[in-house]
Amino acid sequence: MVELDTAVLARSRLRIEAFVVLGAAVGTWFVVAPHLHPLATSEAVAVVAGGVFPATLGLVLLALPLARRPRESLVAAVLLALVALACTIAGVGLAADFAKLWAAVFAGWAFLHLFEELSWVVLISVIIPAVDAISVWRGPTHQIVSNPKHFHIYTDVAVAFPAPGGGAADLGPPDILFYALFLAAAVRFGLRPFWTWVGMTGMYSFTIVLTYVTSVGGLPALPFLSFGFLAANADLLWRRLRRPQPPQADA
Repeated sequence: MVELDTAVLARSRLRIEAFVVLGAAVGTWFVVAPHLHPLATSEAVAVVAGGVFPATLGLVLLALPLARRPRESLVAAVLLALVALACTIAGVGLAADFAKLWAAVFAGWAFLHLFEELSWVVLISVIIPAVDAISVWRGPTHQIVSNPKHFHIYTDVAVAFPAPGGGAADLGPPDILFYALFLAAAVRFGLRPFWTWVGMTGMYSFTIVLTYVTSVGGLPALPFLSFGFLAANADLLWRRLRRPQPPQADA
């Protein structure tokens, strides 16, 4: 048992060290990127899709053990949302972006603990693509982003993933909340956390590339997110839903 405890502590220490190193790299990029020479749009899209998204969202993967504490996650989400609001009002965009990111992440982790069965998570993953698509194409999101007078509402709440020269790709709070929820669900219900991260992050990167290639103003991100989650765990989900089992203990 002592050897097991030592191994667990070593893995925890390694995870913390990786988070610190990656966090420093991501923070440096967020500070430096706006001051770099602008790239062509195709190159900027490649940088965000191939580097900024995976690196930033990799922090969520490394922080997953914190998802085991729903009450603390809820408190953290509320406090970080208040910090994000204060930073946005004060015009401190960089701090606001990180506060918004982690407020949505902790909210997703807190929200997950309302789901007692894996089937509930799967049901949500099937419902939210339709809701998001309607919102982006004809609903509230469309009304906000298509009106120049109201566009600042979206940018005030969205998290910007910066490209060189001041451009950025944005993810809204629901995009990050459900990203965190599905990733933590993969741990809680004994699915494939790493491949879930790969699938969902890859689909978000694909979304920004597809947005550029099709020259549309924006695409709903949640349908791609749900596909990434379901595809990474399709066989496990099929077996579990055919023969329901009790939820797995949090890891």
